[in-house]
Amino acid sequence: MNLRTISVTLALTTSAMALEKPPFPYVWGKAYHIMPGTHNQESGYFSLCEGRDGKIYVGAAKYGVDSFLVEFDPETEKQRIVVDTHKLCGLTNTGYAAQAKIHTRNFVGPSGKVYFGSKQGYRLGEKDTVDYPGGYVMTYDPVTDKAECLGMPMPGQGVIDVVADEKRGLLYIVTCEDQHWMVYDTKTKTYKELGPLLTPYATTLINPAGQALAITKDFQLAAYDPATGAVTVRPIELDGKPWLRANDYAIPCWVMTPDARRAYLILLNDPTLVEFDLMTRRKTVRLISHGRMVGGKGFDSRCALSLGPDGRVYAVGRVDNETGFGTGYLHHLVRFDPKRKKMADLGVLAVKNPDYADFSEGIKFRHGFHRLPDGTLTPLHVHMAMIVAGDGTVYTTILYPFTLLRVTR
Repeated sequence: MNLRTISVTLALTTSAMALEKPPFPYVWGKAYHIMPGTHNQESGYFSLCEGRDGKIYVGAAKYGVDSFLVEFDPETEKQRIVVDTHKLCGLTNTGYAAQAKIHTRNFVGPSGKVYFGSKQGYRLGEKDTVDYPGGYVMTYDPVTDKAECLGMPMPGQGVIDVVADEKRGLLYIVTCEDQHWMVYDTKTKTYKELGPLLTPYATTLINPAGQALAITKDFQLAAYDPATGAVTVRPIELDGKPWLRANDYAIPCWVMTPDARRAYLILLNDPTLVEFDLMTRRKTVRLISHGRMVGGKGFDSRCALSLGPDGRVYAVGRVDNETGFGTGYLHHLVRFDPKRKKMADLGVLAVKNPDYADFSEGIKFRHGFHRLPDGTLTPLHVHMAMIVAGDGTVYTTILYPFTLLRVTR
């Protein structure tokens, strides 16, 4: 063996050894299989929140059957059903007519009530030809352990967002599939449409002046003033140019600061973190860009933006795995510090208890995780929501199997 052959052999051996170790840190979390029986395809959506009781509430999807709100107790690690949508609303519909999803970003009011809604699933074959009647708005009160159905905002439309202004006795609802923006008066128990159609998966924020704010289908800022009943729509600029909705995957997720004066936003397919001034009176709303939260191609973030108790902005972003360490995708937990104006990639989500669910044929839909070359179990395809709890714990939901990942930091 000549010197050249030895050098090549050593280089290849060194390269192979390097690939045995991840070129990124892990963010280890404990995984919990969301209560079996509340879903039938290991699926759920944006429905994730922390109640004022410190418990975690997750919405599950049971296609063609029903939907459920599940409570997870971080202290006991036990789960239970707190809302059965069909039972609460007095329904027996099946197939496409069923209330198959709780897809709303659960909203928790000052009272502690959890506000959410139901929507349609998917047709279960050619024989499933029934029409969807429309979704329902619901509440759950952890203090009394009682739920309430507040009726159907719009026939034929599901409910994708519910936000409460308890002080004024108003709820703001976004429907789907057509994104009607509506308001519900808790005194008169009536729904009213506000006017502009919104972007898909829109959610409402309420500023300190009591104005309800939402992003329209044209990526403009709509504002409703309950004091006057007026709705205004203003254009939005980013870097001096109109902020445009590039495609169907440009789905916004925004979170409000504790003083309700500002909001941070990322898009499903764009990791650029932008900041809104929710109190601006300018005719054109000007965004501040803080740059990309994570590098890499194929970015995807699904309702995975949250403000931590430390004032920092957290997100989960999936990117293509181009590291040479395994294949598929990597789900990064990232953070922005507004005070220091700095981004930090905290690492790739990883499961420290990989036997938490039966990954054999016991679970039909089990393709949402994969193992990296060092044997680490990590999410593969889709995360669906993320929050940072009051104690700094990060919770993320992941599909296939339907999983709640708990990262204690």
